[in-house]
Amino acid sequence: MLVDPELLDNYIDIEVERLVQLALLCAQESPRKRPKMSEVVRMLEGDGLVEKWEEWQAGEVVRHEVERIHRKTMFEHDLFVIPKIFVL
Repeated sequence: MLVDPELLDNYIDIEVERLVQLALLCAQESPRKRPKMSEVVRMLEGDGLVEKWEEWQAGEVVRHEVERIHRKTMFEHDLFVIPKIFVL
């Protein structure tokens, strides 16, 4: 369960979704890609989260596609590697 049951449905779904999005932006692996605290405050106030989230999602789509192609390429390369046989 994502939302505290003690709230008894006393919350707005879209606000929970936005908080999760902001949390994910703040938890990126690279500190350089995380928003600054001033940006976090602005996003909590409703300014810029949508744009930042869409930018992050677009980057994630590209990153996943690059990783998928890399894995496929490495797999195909491994299939065609012919072991070297050393003759003494």
